[in-house]
Amino acid sequence: MGVFVFLPLVLPLTAWPIARLAEQHLHPRTATGLLTAVAAVMALCSTVCLALVMVVGTAQLPGNPLPDGWSDPEVRAAVPYDEVVGKAAIPALCAVVAASARALWRHGRVRRRAHRALAGLPGTGVAVLPDDVPYAYALPGGRRDRVVVSTALLDCLEPGERRALFAHERAHLAAGHHRFLLAVRLAALANPFLRPLRTAVAYTAERWADETAARTVGDRRTVATAIGKAALVSRGTPVATLAGLAAPGPVPRRVAALLGPAPVVRTWPPVFTSVGLAAWAAAAGTAVSAMSSANAAVTMFLILRAATPL
Repeated sequence: MGVFVFLPLVLPLTAWPIARLAEQHLHPRTATGLLTAVAAVMALCSTVCLALVMVVGTAQLPGNPLPDGWSDPEVRAAVPYDEVVGKAAIPALCAVVAASARALWRHGRVRRRAHRALAGLPGTGVAVLPDDVPYAYALPGGRRDRVVVSTALLDCLEPGERRALFAHERAHLAAGHHRFLLAVRLAALANPFLRPLRTAVAYTAERWADETAARTVGDRRTVATAIGKAALVSRGTPVATLAGLAAPGPVPRRVAALLGPAPVVRTWPPVFTSVGLAAWAAAAGTAVSAMSSANAAVTMFLILRAATPL
């Protein structure tokens, strides 16, 4: 395997340029899909390689349950600096697993509590709660997807702005934005170098819903006004993996984008542009990461198979 086993751990750096440029130059729908795919693949590859290195480190520990042959010099030689990185990979992978499990548990807990809180209400697509705290968010799952909004937030908005709010939240549900947000959150926990992509997807998912709401309402300025008002008074969403009109982030940039022309829909940016070059660099980094992790996994499997006594 050699140093190739470490490449997927650092190749997410190749996606940093596209994380920023995609926000500015790509249609939000294209940017969200592209960045989520890159983050998910790179996170999976880095986790696989971290697990392979951990196997080598665990095999060196006394009293481990692994076969004795897995601690042979031939196996350790497959990983450079095996004595250091092998043992360091053990707590690193444990931290990744624990953080990911905690994020999934919290995501599920918040959704379950929210659905239980709505259990006594009519099963409509919109749940208006009498609450002095202003908030609105899209709640997927349960018997049906629902938009949850408090009366305090509705009181702050004009009728047209309320239509924009509901159109925005329904866009989140229709496109399944919670899945994108959860995927990039888990990816960033698996590899901290992917955090810029998590931040970018949180923004582009909101921009995607903004543009959908603008088409539904037919007035970009009304949607921009609704976002600005909601951001001033709302507390956002109960968890980062749920989407809402006033989600934390660069709200002024969202408002400015809505006050301008609608973005052009492209499946892939032109090659000889900054965003095009950044997209190809991220694609190349993702491909190399996938090939490196696959090569490392196959090589380690063959080495361990040869070292395992019959």
